[in-house]
Amino acid sequence: MKFLVLFSFLVSIGAVLAQSDSVFVQFEIHDKTYQEGIQNVNATLTWGSNTMLKSSNTKGKFSFYIPANSLLTYQMTHPLFESISGTKKIGQKSVSDTVRISIEMEANKGRILQTVDVKAPGVPDTVFESKRLSVADFELLENGNLVLLAYPKQLKKGSELLLYDGMDVLNTFSVPGVAEELVHDYRGNPHVLCKDNVYGLYIDNAQIGIGTIDKGYYLKYLAPIVDTNYSKMFFSNFSKDYPAFNYFAFDQMDSTYSKIIEIKDELMMELYRSEYKWVDVRTKLWAKNKEYETGIDAEVWVGANYFTQSPYYKELYAPMFLKNDTVIVFDYYKDKMYFFDAAGNKLDSVAIYHHYQPKTTGWQRELIQDRFTGEIYALFDKAGYSYLGQIDLKTGEIKEKVRLEFRYIEKIAIQNNFVYYIYRPFESTQKKFLYKERLPYSYGKSEVPYGNETSIETGK
Repeated sequence: MKFLVLFSFLVSIGAVLAQSDSVFVQFEIHDKTYQEGIQNVNATLTWGSNTMLKSSNTKGKFSFYIPANSLLTYQMTHPLFESISGTKKIGQKSVSDTVRISIEMEANKGRILQTVDVKAPGVPDTVFESKRLSVADFELLENGNLVLLAYPKQLKKGSELLLYDGMDVLNTFSVPGVAEELVHDYRGNPHVLCKDNVYGLYIDNAQIGIGTIDKGYYLKYLAPIVDTNYSKMFFSNFSKDYPAFNYFAFDQMDSTYSKIIEIKDELMMELYRSEYKWVDVRTKLWAKNKEYETGIDAEVWVGANYFTQSPYYKELYAPMFLKNDTVIVFDYYKDKMYFFDAAGNKLDSVAIYHHYQPKTTGWQRELIQDRFTGEIYALFDKAGYSYLGQIDLKTGEIKEKVRLEFRYIEKIAIQNNFVYYIYRPFESTQKKFLYKERLPYSYGKSEVPYGNETSIETGK
């Protein structure tokens, strides 16, 4: 039933986004000299009597829908580049194609840029510190700024949101509720997950605004959406109380969906369903009545309410990632890393074994993707030290493990070959600071949707 409601919701989204008389247009803006994407390019788009303002992301891209057979006029401006304008005739809609417009901008002559201090690999650099506030959580924004969830004494007794550019606090905002953590949805938009509500953050330059979202609505309709690309939306029917789920691809152009892969822990499923045999008669009668009411097997009702409370049950962990035009799924229950194209068609698979012997290796059941480079790292822990093992996407093997400097760090995120984390020295009166370390790699940018999540609803 949950899946049917979710699917109906996604169909309605597709109907709005992909109207029959609209064309999907994507601008790609590059530096003429270095051929790198330019972020924060301000674009004024005009067709007929309509005007739209857009801004490019870190890959120099933005997209929108426009009526077919329109004459599009655009004006591009950026403080470091010469302005550029032009027109483009948008023809008839093609179901499978996107109209891509590539723009090259030249840097302003004589502009002197500030020098940047680059820390050597393995040397921690303090990103944010305060004598009053401790950092509880953080989110890296697409433009390089950070949203910090901080508190003066205890998180449950009052917290603040800080918009931070790496040097200065641009704005602060008191959280109206008991904050638990920061999360981001499939579009990369940050949210504050509180005890009773979820607050969506609206960030406009140096301003922070919030909007209340019903927590049940967020967990039911937004959290299951894992990722999107140009025309596909990827989601799952994952439930923390059931040892199987499916990944699906929803086509926003024609409002159709298809199953990509089923994830199932066969042994856990057998134990889960066999719990029904051992409960008392009264519980069996209750489960049977639930089966008649809902159509869901009595064994599932017993498993969800009883076996999930036992120490033998573990939630599934099988994250999905997007890199370039490839969808990557880690199925740890089949020891496979699967590759799919953007339409959800299976391309290949390789064996993975880095999750074996977790007590020896320190495997933490967590994969982290660099949102800029697309590289994927497995997290390990030994004697309190965190290790990041880069996964070779061709062989499935761990290339090497990089040990981070401090012990007992919290909340790890990776962006642009830097790893960010929260740390306070053991038995110290210091507040919790935000640090970063440069990884010993220099990978360039990859096509990674900025909202790319590293897991489902496990919060990792």
